[in-house]
Amino acid sequence: MSITELEQNVATQSSVDLVTIASALHWFDLRQFYKQVKWVLKKPSGVIAAWTYTMPKINESVGAVFKPFDTIDCKPFWAPQRKLVDNKYMSIDFPFELVDGYENTGPFDQFVVEKLMDLDDYFKFIRCSAYQKANDKGVELLTENVMEKFKAAWNEDGQSQKIARFRVYLRIGKVGN
Repeated sequence: MSITELEQNVATQSSVDLVTIASALHWFDLRQFYKQVKWVLKKPSGVIAAWTYTMPKINESVGAVFKPFDTIDCKPFWAPQRKLVDNKYMSIDFPFELVDGYENTGPFDQFVVEKLMDLDDYFKFIRCSAYQKANDKGVELLTENVMEKFKAAWNEDGQSQKIARFRVYLRIGKVGN
């Protein structure tokens, strides 16, 4: 988007207090996006806040099945940008004056989103981009064997529903002068 289009469709120069990005910054053309952000944010106090989340934690048993599924089976199919999420956005280019606080996240040192899931919900969630990419190439990552391992781990406590905990990671900065 050109500066003219930005001004016509989004905001005028130095007119925005806050730009937020929810779990998408790793997909952007960062050089172009940051140029636009710096153009619309009020100087020097305009804020950019980006957040992402990592894969949900269920319990140790499910995690023991998920880890090799994610780091071995899915790994060849993950987009390179996934590393930025795995690194909790700490390695992403972020040319702003970082705010104070734990890992430059302001007053937010721990955000966790919780969602009640059953095993079908969990399978829907893990059938994400790497799974889809593999499937498009004719590779089935959730084989009967893998699904049985997940089912055994999920059901070992007799509870069909579990709380999935998604840890949220933030990068917050000011545009400066």
